[in-house]
Amino acid sequence: MIFVYLLLLVPLSLALAYIFHAPPIWIFVTAVLAIVPLAEWLRRATDQMAKLAGPAIGGLLNVTFGNMAELLLGLFVLASGQAEVVKGQITGAIIGNGLLGLGLAIVVGTWGRDKGTFHKGRAGLLSSLLILSVIALLTPGLFHYTERGAADSQAVPLLEERLSLGVSVVLIGIYIANLIYTLITHRNVFAMEHEEGAQADWSLVKALGVLLGATVLTAIEAELVAGALEATGERLGLSSFFLGIIVLAVVGNAAEYAAAVYFARGGNLSLSLEVTLGSAIQVALLVAPLLVLVSYFMGHPMNLVFANPLEMIAIAAVAFIVNAIAHDGEATWFEGLLLLAVYVILGLAFYYVSP
Repeated sequence: MIFVYLLLLVPLSLALAYIFHAPPIWIFVTAVLAIVPLAEWLRRATDQMAKLAGPAIGGLLNVTFGNMAELLLGLFVLASGQAEVVKGQITGAIIGNGLLGLGLAIVVGTWGRDKGTFHKGRAGLLSSLLILSVIALLTPGLFHYTERGAADSQAVPLLEERLSLGVSVVLIGIYIANLIYTLITHRNVFAMEHEEGAQADWSLVKALGVLLGATVLTAIEAELVAGALEATGERLGLSSFFLGIIVLAVVGNAAEYAAAVYFARGGNLSLSLEVTLGSAIQVALLVAPLLVLVSYFMGHPMNLVFANPLEMIAIAAVAFIVNAIAHDGEATWFEGLLLLAVYVILGLAFYYVSP
């Protein structure tokens, strides 16, 4: 019900921006908060479309629209020429889903219980994809630090762009292969429990209408956020980088966090793992590569070189600790607390880091 009331922030943010011409900080705050319910309605509409279309096509719809808010935010921030903020948003989405979202789900889902269990096979595949994502995202950065002292240093940026484009193509290829593997060739192995016998509560027209409407409104709100980002950072004394890696990343994935906690409390920790880690992997394998490819057509080329070493450490930390917790197919509230602690530590570091 709270997501229905939060939709009032959509007309409020539009009024502040286009009628009252309010200060950027108020536009930023209302637009950011308005994206949260829109992301949830995107998730609901996608879920209903998935039930109407069947498991295979439904799974494709879920992975296609699952991070729509994140992608739209990235596109508009990128269009404003703030590529480093977009990279921070990518990092923030990965650590947010892998640490904050999953940590909250495990704590809530296992509180008052001895432990929670999840599908070991699916957890293993997700962990493997997460490790692949980390290697792929760290490689351009490591290349940068390796070649920055080269004799022909002027050619390094061009090589970094080519490497980033090549890595992006490979990642998208792996993402497509993963869809074929989990939705077609090995669907009987990785089918989630909620797929069987799921009935849609909405009609096709309603689901499609909500999906399109929420997507359009999210794009509008994302444009407002991008336009007010720099001024808001100056007003609050925060770097645009911090706003991207913490605020924008959390807002873009708030619906996933809420869904993961809901499923975990209902005893379905496997689905919580699927939602959080699946979203983090989708950002790494699809959203980030798409942003790199699209950036060249937008006139604001973005590579996958994370200039701040702290970002690379954060991404690697997610894969390390998630793999350590997920390998045995069970978790306790204390392990969830460990994930949250790592997220807080990284958040403090990003807060104090120089812009």
